[in-house]
Amino acid sequence: MPASPSTARAINDRLALRHLQQEGPLTATQLKTLTGLSRPTVADLVERLSDAGLIHVVGETGADRRGPNARLYGIVADRALLAGLDVRTDSVAVVVADLLGATLAEATLPIGSETEGDDAVEQAVALLTTTVGSAGSAPLHSVGIGAPGLIDPVTGELRDSSGLPAWHRSLVRALQDRLPATVLVENETNLAAVAEHRAGAARDYDTFVLLWLGHGVGAAVMLDGKLRRGASGGAGEIGFLPVPGTVGTPSAVNCDGGFHSLAGSVPLCELAAGHGIAVTAEGQEPGAAAAVRAALAGEGDSEGFLAAAADRIALGA
Repeated sequence: MPASPSTARAINDRLALRHLQQEGPLTATQLKTLTGLSRPTVADLVERLSDAGLIHVVGETGADRRGPNARLYGIVADRALLAGLDVRTDSVAVVVADLLGATLAEATLPIGSETEGDDAVEQAVALLTTTVGSAGSAPLHSVGIGAPGLIDPVTGELRDSSGLPAWHRSLVRALQDRLPATVLVENETNLAAVAEHRAGAARDYDTFVLLWLGHGVGAAVMLDGKLRRGASGGAGEIGFLPVPGTVGTPSAVNCDGGFHSLAGSVPLCELAAGHGIAVTAEGQEPGAAAAVRAALAGEGDSEGFLAAAADRIALGA
């Protein structure tokens, strides 16, 4: 069934805005080429988006060109704010950006393990509110939360999991209840894969797997340009895989005894120590990353460590 005129306009507007966000300022002719839309349709959407205050003229293209065809249109970046929260087991980091991704403010707050759940939530909410306030007067449009753990693909909620503070789940609910903005939560490894696909090492690939070696071990699966979460949201939770060489069997909420017991940060740091590599993590850097970094710098029996670590990681492939 063909789309209604209003639906078609919304689709065209979204397509044009996506190109303006990814490619930067564009002329109407360039928008026509990129979207495949007709010239009258592009003229209509440019007028519509301009009247709505979403785009504006930011200059002209070509030294000798003047007039409507030379106008460069760009997104009105300060129309709204976007916030990203990196929720760790012992801290929360906030970054506030404009609609083009330029960082306007950022802050980090350590949250000790002895902090009560309600206090941790209040501290995190206050950090976000203060950081957004320092970024400007534009309204907050969306908040994206990256967190360890499983995300329910149906409800979009962070699932309960042993090893993660209970305040993680409470924080998501608190932000959804208190903020007029849209609040979304996603697994941190999945977000890393999206970032690599859009602007990193996987930019030219639509199908790949990202392996995450942090405090735990995980993966993200991108197939045909789409993030695959699995029916239960655990498509990349390879830390739960039962593998040879571990003691016990992982459960639905606890990965002890699974692949995590071989390739998580603690066992990899122990493996590094056995090869004469001293692990010195910097800031929020996981010990496993510090061990690999030291090995690549030639410390200790680097070749032996990297070979042994690769053998362990291969068990989860």
